[in-house]
Formats: sequence, structure tokens, C-alpha cells
Amino acid sequence: MTAPEAAPEAPPAETVRLRLSVSYDGTDFHGWAPQPTARTVAGEVRTALEHLFGPLVTLVVAGRTDAGVHATGQVCHADVDAARWSAQDGENKVLWRLRGILPPDVRVTAVEEIDRAFDARFSALARHYEYRVTDATWGVEPLWRRDTLAWNRPLDVAAMARAAAALLGEHDFAAFCKRRDGATTIRALNRLDVTREPDGRISVRVSADAFCHSMVRSLVGALLAVGDGRRAADWPGGLLSRSERSSEVIVAPAHGLTLVRVDYPADAAGWTARDETTRRVRTLGG
Repeated sequence: MTAPEAAPEAPPAETVRLRLSVSYDGTDFHGWAPQPTARTVAGEVRTALEHLFGPLVTLVVAGRTDAGVHATGQVCHADVDAARWSAQDGENKVLWRLRGILPPDVRVTAVEEIDRAFDARFSALARHYEYRVTDATWGVEPLWRRDTLAWNRPLDVAAMARAAAALLGEHDFAAFCKRRDGATTIRALNRLDVTREPDGRISVRVSADAFCHSMVRSLVGALLAVGDGRRAADWPGGLLSRSERSSEVIVAPAHGLTLVRVDYPADAAGWTARDETTRRVRTLGG
């Protein structure tokens, strides 16, 4: 649960930066970002960390997932009291204690002290998502119901793959994004694969250095329209000429989407260089 309001404590005089890997079932969360009256992943993680380390100076995440979206490879960083960190008897003890504090639908799977040059958001090279859907006549397997969308029409995976190929590269994805003031919709899509897995499910794997709001689920929604025959395979690519959100694109339901990995450079020099690149305003060809 989100921590109740309390009188603020003074921040610690000396802090260390921790990098954390986080997994969660997003079903019962109102997304990652803190909200004063709703249960969020950040609220649960912050509450658990503050139980061990006192008030946090920062808690920054690689990708602020929407309500209902899951993660198996989320990354965040937190600045915590150095003395309390040193008193925890190592990373395994911290993981064990967080296991006992956190609710069962969120886990911290790794924690390490890291150089302050690391920024979970701005140091990231790429974010990788997977969307799972089944077109089985009888619906979704009960054990998959939280992370797999049941589609009520047969899907042509080959047509979806052809449509996906036309979306690769750097484009203005305005037609697929919910616009935010001051935010660019130009993105470089590195991967958009559509495959049918041995278990019968269809996986849409999407990778880019960053995504704009609702972009991944909108891309999936467009591919589903191609897959079930409502749209031609060249339709999604044609939307790249639009300069604003397309009302024709349906946003796929959140529960089929999982953030599976975030990539980073190997060292502090790489983090700093990446941070500088990420903060620049992107323009096509620039």
C-alpha cells in the first residue's frame, strides 16, 4: 500500500546510490508513478526502501509503466542513507528483507551500490517490451489471463510481420502517441517482431531507446487490426505521415504488455555520455 502521509524527515547527510532490478504483476497497480490516492509500484517500492533506509532522496525509474502493465526487467535507482546501507550486511540481506516487506505482486530481484553517474532513466540505451496475445478459439489459458490478451478473431502473423517491418527506423510516431506538452513524438524503433510461439501465443517484441506515451500499445493495436483482416498490411506504415494522434488506432489493453529488459552502457563514462544524448530534443535526421 502507498505510505500514509507523515511529517517529513530531514534527508540524510551522506547517501549512496543503489541500482535495483524490479519485477511486478501490474494488474492491481495504477502504474509505476506515485499517486496520492492510488496504489502504485513506486509507492510500494519507496515504502519498502524507507523501512530499511529512512527517507529517500531520489527514486528514479527507467520506464514509467501504465496501469495494468507488467515488468520482469524494470530498473530504478535510489539514493539512500549511506550508514543504513552499510549496516545491512550485504546485498543478499537487503533482498531478503525487502522480500519480507514488499507485497507478493512486486519483487526487487537485484540491488547494488553504483556510481552516481548512473541514472536509471537517462543512462538507458534501449527498452524492450513484449506483448502477448492468443487467438485460440476457446480463449486464453487461465494461468495466462493476467499477461496475455485473448483476441476473438484468427490472426495472420505473416501479415502482421509485414506491417511491422514498415515501422522500423526513426520516424515521427505522432499517430501512435498521446501527445504531451513539450515532448517529442520522434522515436527510433529498433525492433518490432511478430512471431507465433510453440505454445500457440503470438508475441510482439518491441525495442527502442525510448517510447512516447501509449506508443507500444498503439503499435500493437494497429498490428492486430492488420492481423484480423480489418486493415491492409501497408496501413500502419502509412500513418507515419500523420502529424497528430490517429483516432483510427486502437490502444491495445494494458495487461498483455510486459517490460522485459532495459539496456545500459557498461561503465560510468558511457552513462554520462548517454545521459547527455538522451536529454537532447530529438528531431528527424538530427
